[in-house]
Amino acid sequence: MPLETSAESPVPVRTVMRLVGEWISRLGRVWVEGQIAELNRRGGTVFMTLRDPVAAVSVRVICASTVLDASQPPPSVGARVVIWAKPEFNAAKGSFALAAAEIRAVGLGELLARLERLRVALAAEGLFASERKRPLPFLPHKVGLISGRDSAAERDVLQNAARRWPAVQFRVEEVAVQGAHASEEIIEALQRLDSDKTVEVIIIARGGGSVEDLLPFSNEDLVRAVAGCATPVVSAIGHEQDVPLLDLVADVRASTPTDAARRTVPDVTEQFELISQLRARARRALAGRLDRDTSWLTAIRSRPVLASPQREIDRREEQVLGLAERVQLAMKASIERHASDVAHVKARLIALSPAATLRRGYAIVQEQDTRVVITAAQVSDGDVLTIRFASDQLQATAGIRSDSD
Repeated sequence: MPLETSAESPVPVRTVMRLVGEWISRLGRVWVEGQIAELNRRGGTVFMTLRDPVAAVSVRVICASTVLDASQPPPSVGARVVIWAKPEFNAAKGSFALAAAEIRAVGLGELLARLERLRVALAAEGLFASERKRPLPFLPHKVGLISGRDSAAERDVLQNAARRWPAVQFRVEEVAVQGAHASEEIIEALQRLDSDKTVEVIIIARGGGSVEDLLPFSNEDLVRAVAGCATPVVSAIGHEQDVPLLDLVADVRASTPTDAARRTVPDVTEQFELISQLRARARRALAGRLDRDTSWLTAIRSRPVLASPQREIDRREEQVLGLAERVQLAMKASIERHASDVAHVKARLIALSPAATLRRGYAIVQEQDTRVVITAAQVSDGDVLTIRFASDQLQATAGIRSDSD
């Protein structure tokens, strides 16, 4: 029955709140479908915001953690679910909520569960391993960009890249980024860019959207195509909280298309500043080295040998002259010693010489054949003999005289 009220006979707030609570409680438990927009755990209680799939309407849902964890995997933000819940109205706070007794993943939620299983399988193959990810080139000559047609993501990448490094070039492949054929078009564009040898890095960019809109970027064929790509790939899909499988397999994950431009193209201002800093460091290092070498040279020059080199030369000259004098004295003494030895040997030779005997009045008698005559028996009568004296000689004829004569 409608409540009879008037300006003269109003009802208090507590009455209205009590009646609203009674009306809501008559609804009983209902199945409600929606998409999880927010999810927070506090102790053993879960607080969610369930958003209508079409209209901009949402409702608060409260349940125990065991109710949420009963589904495997448990639903997360973005999952579409149906809940078995009882509407409740808090009259004291004037707040409305659904007390969930059961939660089931349906539609997209089931698809997300399959994607989770795919993620686990691909991770087991090593497609998401950090070891296989390649570094980006420092300054790519040409960048490949895959994005939607006339999309904000394309403008963000191109404008931010041009602002950072105006000379960078882009090859843009515009494709469908949502829908049934999006993944096929992205794979074809990826293959075209990968076959272009002038393209050094590829960016796949798309703006934010719902989980359904981003499903093409979790396609298994696309993930495997990126894994087999020879060119480094940067994934810039949605916002920070969006994590399609493409983000996991790409060499670099950018949170937004703007972040992709920042990671791919260096900032010319920052690089010039870095160059200036490096030049300053090199200048300081060189100046320090010159100062150390100058101090070393000053210390070396202060040493006596370099401070007065003539003194060292004079000292060496004195040593040479002293050595030369010692050599002369040694040579002179050696010559005198050997001369004395020669004189002694000469005197001995003279004393032993036959000439000395001849000078004492002796003579040597030789036959014609120069044979020395020792006895008279060696000479025959009439033999010509040579008689040698100390200073001269003469010849004589032998005459044999008998004993009777």
